[in-house]
Amino acid sequence: MPSSRQTTGARTDPRRPLVFDTRGLHGPGSARTETRTAPAPAHLHTGMARIPEGADLDLKVRLESVTEGVLATVTATAPVMGECARCLDPVTQTVTVQCQELFSYEQNDGDGDEDGYSLDGDLLDLEPVLRDALVLALPLAPRCQEDCPGLCVGRSRCKQDRTVRPCRR
Repeated sequence: MPSSRQTTGARTDPRRPLVFDTRGLHGPGSARTETRTAPAPAHLHTGMARIPEGADLDLKVRLESVTEGVLATVTATAPVMGECARCLDPVTQTVTVQCQELFSYEQNDGDGDEDGYSLDGDLLDLEPVLRDALVLALPLAPRCQEDCPGLCVGRSRCKQDRTVRPCRR
């Protein structure tokens, strides 16, 4: 379910990198696919993993005109940075998400029915959709390798990194 909604009071800036113009879609059944690299918005993170602000988001977006609005089908790939949950070494990965959302022609006027996104005229803003999808796909406990032994927390509690050498105490 969408976490943030388009408000009708503020106009969408068509120059923003995650805003798409739907004017080329001519009635239900018309579609187009667009590939774009856009900078990641701020605040895409969980406890130990994040997508750096401004990092390249590789997007493949299919926009389809339907009776109720425009259906956006998105595949996004982004770099993920963080710390290994076991040994605290830096971790770099990529995450790919796929999502599909309907952007309705009708504006949500605060009538209590806010179960979706709306177009702002002919503009479609993918930022809230991508924010939801990417943050949900981030690992909660990233690891540098699947079988990372982590830090020593045995009786001696020496905190030796067991990926470098095993604890001998």
